Amino acid sequence: MDSSPRVFLVGAGPGHPGLLTLRAVECLRQADLVLYDKLVPTRMLDHARPQAERICITELGPRHCERIAPVSQMLIDAARQGKCVVRLKGGDPLLFGRGGEEALALHEANIPFEIVPGVTAALGAGAFAGIPLTHRGIASAVALVTGHENPEKGEPALDWQALSRFPGTLVVYMGFARLAAIARTLIDNGKPANTPAAVIQLATTGAQQTVVASLSEIAAKVATLASPALCIIGPVVALREQLTWFEKRPLLGRRILVCRPRHQAQELVERLEQLGAVPLVMPVVEIRPPNDWEAADAAICRLSHFDWLVFTSANGVHGFLSRLRDLRELGRIRLAAIGPATAAALRGYHLQPDLIPDDYRSESLATALRPHVAGKRVLLARADRGRELLQEELQAIAEVQQVTVYSQVDIDTADPEIVDQLRIGEIDDVILTSSNIARSLARLLDEPCHALLRSGRPRIVSISPVTSTAIRELGWPVAMEAKEHTMEGIVKALTEPAAQAR
Repeated sequence: MDSSPRVFLVGAGPGHPGLLTLRAVECLRQADLVLYDKLVPTRMLDHARPQAERICITELGPRHCERIAPVSQMLIDAARQGKCVVRLKGGDPLLFGRGGEEALALHEANIPFEIVPGVTAALGAGAFAGIPLTHRGIASAVALVTGHENPEKGEPALDWQALSRFPGTLVVYMGFARLAAIARTLIDNGKPANTPAAVIQLATTGAQQTVVASLSEIAAKVATLASPALCIIGPVVALREQLTWFEKRPLLGRRILVCRPRHQAQELVERLEQLGAVPLVMPVVEIRPPNDWEAADAAICRLSHFDWLVFTSANGVHGFLSRLRDLRELGRIRLAAIGPATAAALRGYHLQPDLIPDDYRSESLATALRPHVAGKRVLLARADRGRELLQEELQAIAEVQQVTVYSQVDIDTADPEIVDQLRIGEIDDVILTSSNIARSLARLLDEPCHALLRSGRPRIVSISPVTSTAIRELGWPVAMEAKEHTMEGIVKALTEPAAQAR
């Protein structure tokens, strides 16, 4: 029997996509099926191949206890079909995650498996809330316990009397609903009522909230919180006042909608996460190869005829260069890029742009090119739609040919969950990075969403004056416009003091 793992029981960590381990990413990249927990961020699924099947365990039954057997059976059945399966579990698979039960089921079915550890919630919550679970002179031990059982029942599995005397830090998982009973039981068994306690909701994510109080008061103080939440009890909680860091991030809790194609949104999404935001990605356009490569290929065969090759997007760079058999075909042609992202795409092919304008828009690129292209031959590699300004500006002084190297296609339907969040006012900001994206978003939204956008809530963040004009033509106000027309410019617009005061 082949002993190679067919099933990978993988810890997804406590919620922050950056806490996924490298081994977890390796497993996801080879998966045919990803079976994931409800609380696993969907952005983690982007590491899987596009053709991989993705199933949330909530599809297998309404209640957790009803899903245990079906999950194990699905792992077994898929493995027997020759599929590579990733069971993506929140936190660590073997710590209050039923990973041991699933592994035993696989063992009994003779299915080879591998267990990939993950950052468990206690470690993530402690770190992101600024609470060290151990500290020399304060706590030299940690107890991780489940609060899912009722400490007041006749014969609890946990020895709450012993836990009340435990000389270290207590971390209670899945105990939010029973927090009052747990605190009362610990105090009744000798735990000092003034012991510091903290409850951390949605730890490590931009939606994280932390409440600190004495053990006797903590249950009454957390009325505004909800599950999933974890409780830390012990003197180390008092260090949070000095060590808190994540909840000081400037965009903490801001729910920000990014409408770029998913592969292009990643860098911006990661920056927003670093700043404490809760980014949501809803592509409204898709990047595809052009319907016909004939004109582009013909131009490539005549590259020696051109003096300048001009790119107005990173997509254009990738589309054009994908058709070259050898970069040496470029010969002595000079290269122009509209901005830093396009220039970075060229450098990814070991090509250095000869010209980048100071201001990253078509008008500035045309102005910068004029003294260099007068009387020359220019090839513009671009999308099948967009502004014609660059060609119109240059063809008066140069011989200009324009070829399509990628298509920008409107997506037919919007993500219903994100539209619902937009409709009920749960999204704070919407980032729009082109006129086409703005118009495509408008086409996908219903009147209640349009009404909210017209009201200025959520706030609209525009990448440039050209995009802002298109947004205003839709009847939506622009709350912020990037001074530098880049993704980093958008981040600066969101984090400047004026934006924070809005």
